[in-house]
Amino acid sequence: MTKRMKLILSALLTGTLGAGFWLVRSLGDEAPEGIAQIGPLPLQTPLKPIPRQTFTPTTRKGYWNPDVVGDFKLPATKSATFSGAGRNLHVQQDWSKLFRRGFSSIDKTRMAPEEYRSEWNPKPEGWTSRLKPSQRTLTIGQGYMAEAPFHINWARSSDRAAETWYIRPYGDQQFKNSVNWAMLELNGGCVNFGDCPPGKSLSTFSKIYFDIENEGVGNAGVRQDQANLYVFMVKALREWVSPYTEIGSIAPVPRNSYGYSRARDYNAEPDWLWNMPARQTPASRLHGMPNDIVGKSFADVVDFQMPGTYYVYPDFDYSIRHDADGDRHWLAGLLHEQEVNQKLSSRKRIAWQWLFNTQSSDFPNSEKAKNPAPPAVAEGMAVFLWFTGAYGVILWDDAIDLKPDQPTPSDPAGQGIGNDRNYACYEHYVHGLWRLFRHNADLFTGREKYLNDQTECSYDNGRTWFKYNANQLKTRNLPFVRAIVGGNQILVAATRPYARPDQTSRVMIRYTADGYRFYSTITLKGDEIYLGRATMPKVSTARKKA
Repeated sequence: MTKRMKLILSALLTGTLGAGFWLVRSLGDEAPEGIAQIGPLPLQTPLKPIPRQTFTPTTRKGYWNPDVVGDFKLPATKSATFSGAGRNLHVQQDWSKLFRRGFSSIDKTRMAPEEYRSEWNPKPEGWTSRLKPSQRTLTIGQGYMAEAPFHINWARSSDRAAETWYIRPYGDQQFKNSVNWAMLELNGGCVNFGDCPPGKSLSTFSKIYFDIENEGVGNAGVRQDQANLYVFMVKALREWVSPYTEIGSIAPVPRNSYGYSRARDYNAEPDWLWNMPARQTPASRLHGMPNDIVGKSFADVVDFQMPGTYYVYPDFDYSIRHDADGDRHWLAGLLHEQEVNQKLSSRKRIAWQWLFNTQSSDFPNSEKAKNPAPPAVAEGMAVFLWFTGAYGVILWDDAIDLKPDQPTPSDPAGQGIGNDRNYACYEHYVHGLWRLFRHNADLFTGREKYLNDQTECSYDNGRTWFKYNANQLKTRNLPFVRAIVGGNQILVAATRPYARPDQTSRVMIRYTADGYRFYSTITLKGDEIYLGRATMPKVSTARKKA
């Protein structure tokens, strides 16, 4: 995935970055009219701060401590997959630890040998994995299809779409060189875990994530074949998975802004590959595309979309400005991807997150993936994503196993990965999950309301009130506030990104809908991640009549 981001970011810089420095109020950033407060402010209801856990972040290389917080679980309505680094540090002592630190599933690449069967990892007759189906996920990279035994070149080069086989005749000696067969051979997932249904092989992962990363096409003439293959790939896999298995892909998404939060994206149309219906072409007829996918788009066949972004070092740099329309900004980028994509598609959202900068030689200090997310960014990633109504997250890393306290550098290539990194950012991330879900899990029932850019705030002590999207907050250099409402409960997250440690910011929030009349003031110190909760007062009947 880092290679993908490297190529995309390079293309952005050479092709579109100049267009990013638009006037602040271009296109989607028309300044919302402030709503003037009529009469005196009502009595305020104080927010009760959500507790923080005191801990000393690790200074050891190649190590992180999951016990900076105690036990907690994710609500059943949410999903968090661990595809990060260092499960090996504690899995032998307590295999269930990550499931009690906010994660609901483990990617196949991070599973311990005791948890799955394979040709090189045999198990006795009658063995069953200790991992429940809900605790298992699988990521399918381009190598799965591009390499033996399938040799599907399209997986690495989308311009080969018109020569790719959907289904080859079974008598064909190269029948495995087809997308259909590559999907069929995934049905052995239940064999890995010892839970195949009687007389049948099906994949028993709870979620399958495609990470093919060939969505861009250089030859516009193969767009239709490209769309056809993406639809067919998901439909073909659906034949070989359990009824509860959900399927999605890192791409395409309705709109990928690659970590930017530009005003124009709020008026963007969905990407062509997301919405283009499958249609027969001369090439697709020749290569076995079935008619039953005609008229279906990728958006129709997946269970979830995956908008999200990896950061480059400027996103972590507190010494530079971040408030121009084309500037990178860690929180505006995170919220922007969700705000834009939830308006373009009703599919639930799962975001990939990485706690280090992705590699890109086009940005300062980003040529190696060596910079961890600063504490407030790491904690904020674990908090603010869920305030958008996102369904889930994958915490990903390019390292898998860690070996602490190795000499410097332990990585001879000097890439700054794995054992040479400090992983305290993981501890701040888990702390953010703990603060949110250990103390507020009861709010995430599926009936809660996410205010997103309809969160109403005042920056002048209640004289006027505004509802700003992520870009508007960024370009005005204002504190970010987002809220979730469940019944008479309101949960609020707030921060002033990139603020100095000695800087104090005040912002007011109100919620005056559904019969409630809630006003409160938040005081922020530096760039802290604030969480607070309150019981909202109802408007009295007499006041309503008046």
